[in-house]
Amino acid sequence: MENEFEKIIGFQWDKGNINKNLLKHNVENWECEQIFFNEPMIILDDPKHSFSEKRWAAFGSTDAGRQLVVIITKRDLRIRVISAREMNKKERKFYEKIE
Repeated sequence: MENEFEKIIGFQWDKGNINKNLLKHNVENWECEQIFFNEPMIILDDPKHSFSEKRWAAFGSTDAGRQLVVIITKRDLRIRVISAREMNKKERKFYEKIE
C-alpha cells in the first residue's frame, strides 16, 4: 500500500490558516513544517475530526526539540495545517516511547 504522504510537494498556507496557530498556541508556521523533516515523526488517522475531509494527527519535534501535535489534511499534493500545539503530558509519553 502506498504511503498517503509519499507524493506531497509542500504545504498550503492562506489567509484561513496563516497566523491561526501563532495567535492561538504560539506555534510558528515553520515549526509546523519542521516536524515533517525530523525523526521520529508519527502520523495517525484522526477519525474523530474527519467529518467533511480526512484528517490526521502528526506528532513530531522541531529542530529545537519542541514537541508538537499538528492536525493536518491533504489538499491535492499539499499538506494543510488545521491546528498545531505543544504535546500534552500524555502525548509526550506516547511520543517518547517511539523515540
